[in-house]
Amino acid sequence: MGTPWTNWARTASANPHRVERPASRDELAEVVAGASAVRPRGSGHSFTAIAAAPGVAVDLVDWTGVTEVAGTLVTVRSGTTLRQLNALLDALGLALPNLGDIDAQTVSGAISTGTHGTGARLGGLATQVAALELVLADGTVTRCSPEQDPDLFAAARVGLGALGVISTITLRCVPAFVLHARESPARLDAVLEEFDHLTATEDHVEFHWFPHADRVILKRNNRTGEPAAPLSAARRFYEYEVVENGAFGLVCRLARAVPATTRALNRVCGALVSERVYRDVSHRVFVTPRRVRFVETEYAVPRAALHDVLRELRAVVPRLDHGVIVPVEVRVAGADDIWLSTAHERDTAYVAVHQYLGMPYRRYFDAFERIANSVGGRPHWGKMHSLTADTLRERYPRFDDFRRVRDRLDPTRKFANDHLARVLG
Repeated sequence: MGTPWTNWARTASANPHRVERPASRDELAEVVAGASAVRPRGSGHSFTAIAAAPGVAVDLVDWTGVTEVAGTLVTVRSGTTLRQLNALLDALGLALPNLGDIDAQTVSGAISTGTHGTGARLGGLATQVAALELVLADGTVTRCSPEQDPDLFAAARVGLGALGVISTITLRCVPAFVLHARESPARLDAVLEEFDHLTATEDHVEFHWFPHADRVILKRNNRTGEPAAPLSAARRFYEYEVVENGAFGLVCRLARAVPATTRALNRVCGALVSERVYRDVSHRVFVTPRRVRFVETEYAVPRAALHDVLRELRAVVPRLDHGVIVPVEVRVAGADDIWLSTAHERDTAYVAVHQYLGMPYRRYFDAFERIANSVGGRPHWGKMHSLTADTLRERYPRFDDFRRVRDRLDPTRKFANDHLARVLG
């Protein structure tokens, strides 16, 4: 029987007719073939209703683990979470070359929605995919790669779950490496002035801007041949659990309870940022625990437009009729060739705006969307936005090619839901 489902941010819900938990490829194929409407369900970390299942929900929690290792090519079952995958790769002496800061997603959900980290010479997680195996609408299993059905490969790496249910993913990994992490307070104008230089000389750069002040947390992570020198267990617990989750969660709850304090609290948080320098294995640097719930929209904008976007956003925030407690996050990525990748054929800056769960956000998000849309911004497929297929078609040169592949593989729209109808037509 189906059970009610709600995503992590509580912005989407569904009540499928039933939930299936296949534990083998054959079981997965049988479920897909026998359903008239089916959606794969990941970990619920998309802020949209992309995973909402109107009919059968496929929960891949029992379809996990590594199936094959060939040098640095690792094939993994689609229900494996990034947290599980990082541990498995670490045991093999391998790692993913780039990651975002949340590891709760399934690897298939992460690539299907365009999850990314930061690095001007690197792409999102989907650019690390060497091959995919999918279960199609009729239950047949097909494989795609640059050599085998390259159009499907170009479409399915960021496929939104619209083409089939991913069964396995082959990833290009790298030998395990250590990152030298430097996190420090800075001023927004100073960071923007040197941002092009930073992104050209540092492996991974991002910053978190407190929007009611000019203060930021600047994060620079670089590969190093030195041994790991991680934060002590006590320091890590204090920094991440006590400060970033416990204390910040308390501040957010205070802002929600007493909205008039929000702007001042945001400025205080920015002023209290301290420096943190350490070395650790890559995934322990990339990933940080996120227990404070929020809502989020993120747009990919041309790198050259970043300064204009932030200048406009700085002008908008003081005019809002409510404060913003959660910082704005800015990251970068290199151009890629994936049809629905937000970095398709252009070097990209990502600007993500957030608000604590239960606090007003609509006017803030709408204002940011207008700014991002004015420069041809592409919304993250897993985060809140208002665009429809007609507008998205103008932003993606291969949008119609993607829809042609979809028509070929799923003409009856077995994998559709209301959200996909809006963004794909």
